[in-house]
Amino acid sequence: MCRRHTFSFFISAVLYHTFPNQTILLGVVLVCLGLSVDALSLNGRRIEAVGGEGNEAAIRGEKLLKRVRRGWMWNQFFLQEEYTGSDYQYIGKLQSDQDRGDGLVKYILSGEGAGTIFVIDENNGDLHATRRLDREEKAFYVLKATVVNKRTGYKLEPETEFTVKLHDINDNEPHFSKEVYTGSVPERSDIGTSVIQVTATDADDSMYGNSAKLVYSISQGHPYFSVDPNTGVIRTALGPGDMDREQREHYQVVIEAKDMAGQRGGLTGSTVVNITLTDVNDNPPRFTQSIYQFRVPESFKSGAPVGRIRATDRDIGKNAEMYFTIVSGDGMDMFDISTNKDTQEGVITVSKPLDYERKQSYTVEIQVQNTQVDPRFMSTGSKDMATVRISVEDVDEPPLFDKASYLMEVKEDAAVGAAVGSVSAVDPDGTRSPVKYSIDRRTDMDRLFNVHPGNGSIFLLRSLDREETAWHNISVIATEFNNPRQSSHVPVYIRLLDINDNAPTFATVYETFVCEKTKAGQRIQTVSAVDADEPSTGHKFFFSLAPEGAYRSNFTVRDNGDNTAGILTRRASYSRLHQSVYLVPVVITDGDYPMQSSTGTLTVRVCTCDRDGNMELCNAEALSSSPGLSTGALIAILLCAIILLMIVVLFTALKRQRKQEPLIISKEDVRDNVVSYNDEGGGEEDTQAFDIGALRHPDAAAVLEESAKQRRDIIPTDTLLLIMPPVNMGSRDNGDVREFINQRVLENDCNPTAPPYDSLATYAYEGAGSVAESLSSLGSASSEAEQDYHYLSDWGPRFRKLADLYGAEDSDFS
Repeated sequence: MCRRHTFSFFISAVLYHTFPNQTILLGVVLVCLGLSVDALSLNGRRIEAVGGEGNEAAIRGEKLLKRVRRGWMWNQFFLQEEYTGSDYQYIGKLQSDQDRGDGLVKYILSGEGAGTIFVIDENNGDLHATRRLDREEKAFYVLKATVVNKRTGYKLEPETEFTVKLHDINDNEPHFSKEVYTGSVPERSDIGTSVIQVTATDADDSMYGNSAKLVYSISQGHPYFSVDPNTGVIRTALGPGDMDREQREHYQVVIEAKDMAGQRGGLTGSTVVNITLTDVNDNPPRFTQSIYQFRVPESFKSGAPVGRIRATDRDIGKNAEMYFTIVSGDGMDMFDISTNKDTQEGVITVSKPLDYERKQSYTVEIQVQNTQVDPRFMSTGSKDMATVRISVEDVDEPPLFDKASYLMEVKEDAAVGAAVGSVSAVDPDGTRSPVKYSIDRRTDMDRLFNVHPGNGSIFLLRSLDREETAWHNISVIATEFNNPRQSSHVPVYIRLLDINDNAPTFATVYETFVCEKTKAGQRIQTVSAVDADEPSTGHKFFFSLAPEGAYRSNFTVRDNGDNTAGILTRRASYSRLHQSVYLVPVVITDGDYPMQSSTGTLTVRVCTCDRDGNMELCNAEALSSSPGLSTGALIAILLCAIILLMIVVLFTALKRQRKQEPLIISKEDVRDNVVSYNDEGGGEEDTQAFDIGALRHPDAAAVLEESAKQRRDIIPTDTLLLIMPPVNMGSRDNGDVREFINQRVLENDCNPTAPPYDSLATYAYEGAGSVAESLSSLGSASSEAEQDYHYLSDWGPRFRKLADLYGAEDSDFS
């Protein structure tokens, strides 16, 4: 029995290695051999021989092992994808040793797709697929099978896991990673230069047959490019002479990928590759014309543009950048050329001033070349030349000074009218127009200088002082006689030369002291001097005692030789009570020519000192000047006190004035009858506001006013007489306002019943004799006659507007 199983296993193993995929054939062969085979795995990868009771297994090892009985003898099934049949696709059959055909066994399926994709017949264990499956969506499914008793529901076998794998078919075409590829390669590249690599993938199983084995080919793009059939690398197929960007820049290539190793019946996918030839510097720049001509006015300044020249380059980008240079010609020093980075044009500019009278035309040779040259394409023709002719045009130019600026020197003691220097300018034009000179007064506000208009000599108008201003900067203007608009300026710098016109003085106010008890020859002060002059050799001062102080002098002066001097005592003792202050005159002399000198006074006070020579007590003047307040401070304090006193007095006076009783105590008092007429009234036609007839007829108005003039505080009696001077009524004209006013003044002065004594009645008369006579409309109010205003025209220009208004005819306003 052991041999029988061993033989069946051997035969099965041989057949399996010979026909790995023919599982059914293997089972049939074993059955035909009469071997006892209970189960065979469907994939043939594991074969287990199971006999009846008492059989022993002796397959491996030297020791015999007891066989363990198993109910499941399988682990995976295979199913072809993309099934197109109408019925469920049969997968296989599950069989248990516990199933004796009596209908008590029930098969249960669970796992991925159980009940939906996969179903099992619970009675006999047949396994089916309910729908079409795609291996590219899911390659295998893991399921579990269980056998239970239908009556009790108990498991008859342990749950076992198995796999359903899908067999692949060639149902997917290759797909490229991009629909459109973009690549580039330099122009003039060698044959076989790599451009770009394309990649395609196939969703079919690469481990099964040739369904996923791809081959690349080019269907569009011959003869310029080729593709590697295995890697998909696209390369150039033509030489450098045929791949010229200037001839053709863009190419479109179509690449195909075919599965089944390119055999007939394989599926194909394609993609588009856009290839661009990038530029290399294989073309030199070329001028658009060989000769250029320009015209430029001679008045153009340095840096002014003359013209532009242009060159073309078939290349692009940096390979088309160029620069221009002037290589020869008589205008190399007069003109420059630069390159405009934006337009790649050569800009010719003026480098030196032009003069039509000196030279009327120039010729230059200009060269152009690329800024970046490729050595592979460098040749003798990589540069280009052009000729530029420039004509100078004559213009009316302003006068030209022979110098850009002038420096002049004059002594500070020069007399008024003395010459300082001269300037010179000429008209550069061929006409040689005469030139006149003047000073720009904005630069000489004090009018210290002037210039001769004909010869340009500069002279003084006022005396100068170097110590006040050492330099004077003026501007001289040169103007053409024939064309005053043509003028030019030149700066003139005038330096004043120093002369010894200032005497030296003490550097500061010197004031010192001397002890009452001292010794002869004791130095009590060191003095120095200053001088406003600045001699070229430096200052040199000499100090000596003034002659008026040399006689019986108490002090002496010692010149130190370094522009300082020491003040020394000549006695051993001084008395503060005898003389408290000494004035020491010192003569200071400079060493320049002419020699200048001055006398400075040194104040020496006598003080009481201790043994060490420190001052202890001086006279009253010394004390007030050193530790106490200064004279200026005392004056300031005194002024403040006076101001405060004046403020107090003023405030008291104002307060007293406010306490006095007012002239009018109450509004009800009769003495406050001050009548004010400040109403403008209604004009000439308003006769109701004021009766003007009183001024025209004063006699009638006097009678009416007598009763209204009585004082309310005095009762008239028979004994109270009105004493009035006689008035010649016959000599008064009713229209004379002056007489009316005089009468009223007389009445108020003589009438005791007149208004209160403290009321002020003012009557004024303007007088007569005005050229314009009276401008009042009082005389015309009662007359409706037409007025004549033509006399207003005779009053002068100030009344002209009034004459135009009133002198016009009525028809002018109708």
